[in-house]
Amino acid sequence: MASRSEPTPLAPLLAEQIRSHGPITFAEYMEACLYHPLHGYYTKPEQHPKRDYFTSVEASPLFGRLLARQFHEMWHLLGRPDSFWLVEVGAGPGHLAKQILDCAAASWPDFYEALRFIAVERSASRRALQSKALGTHIQGAKFVSQQALPDEIPCGCIFSNELIDAMPVHRVIREGNNLREIYVGLAKNGRCDELGDLSSDALEEYFSGQGISLQEEQQAEVNLAACRWIVEAGEKLKRGFVITIDYGREARELYDERHMRGTLLAYERHRATENVYRAPGEQDLTAHVNFSALDIYGQKSGLVRTGFVSQCNFLLALARHGDFADLQSDELSAAEQTQRRLLFKTLINPEGMGETFQVLIQHKGISPPSLAGLEPL
Repeated sequence: MASRSEPTPLAPLLAEQIRSHGPITFAEYMEACLYHPLHGYYTKPEQHPKRDYFTSVEASPLFGRLLARQFHEMWHLLGRPDSFWLVEVGAGPGHLAKQILDCAAASWPDFYEALRFIAVERSASRRALQSKALGTHIQGAKFVSQQALPDEIPCGCIFSNELIDAMPVHRVIREGNNLREIYVGLAKNGRCDELGDLSSDALEEYFSGQGISLQEEQQAEVNLAACRWIVEAGEKLKRGFVITIDYGREARELYDERHMRGTLLAYERHRATENVYRAPGEQDLTAHVNFSALDIYGQKSGLVRTGFVSQCNFLLALARHGDFADLQSDELSAAEQTQRRLLFKTLINPEGMGETFQVLIQHKGISPPSLAGLEPL
């Protein structure tokens, strides 16, 4: 894979780094493309109003309402503690936080009273936008924003929506009996793939620990950042839950013969491409999530798998648990209720978000719970 260099602000910085120090791992390249303080796709000071992706939060406010219903049930299962921490990682401009907090305030005042919502967002520009959306909740001391996870989360839930797929990944390929790493080098026309020895023993351990064996010439992504992240989340959570919502599969599907080139994609102007080197800092780079790795590495810090279902199953089960009250409201006109139902279908469509996105729930410090969102349909 090679690409003629585009004149983006980040391109010459990466080129100079490679010329000075040699090829870099794809994880280093992806980290810079997405999170460089000045030129990263997610972190640059100027944020375009229209991004290159469409999220469940944007599809319908029902997404946040149904999540709030699940959090409310978790609060009950934990014994209705006086302080229930909701920690959203990758909170962006705060749209999902607003949906959840608005619903809790209107539907369950006692639950809202116990809530402490912490939005974790590394982008300063996105954190600045949160105050516009969440002014009322900020004034009521229900919402705070910060760059990293709290040092300790006594009781509550850590959750994320489309976070893990945007973490930097290493790229590997199997050659004979060996794994080789795919680095980012420089060619005459720009950035290119360059094979080398593995940059870390953790890459080999990642596959052996999950019983995965790639086929000859099969490429794959390894998200070591996600493995570290789930361990950290488990260490900081003392009692409660972790919810991960993202697109991906478990390892046996993610690394099968249908994924010989891996799952890495770039998104630009709402179009997907495998040309991940074209315009560093101007493209969204993503790779499918390996939920088996989150399960296995989470166990290292005490997280226990509660359940794993499709987004369709999760949202429909929660809607049913609430007698589908979230799909209708006396405050909405007939046309608005019809629109809400149509938007809900977007979230659960088996040929779209409903089956592409998966929900992994893990728990810690409590007996195996029964959750509404995990009930079979």
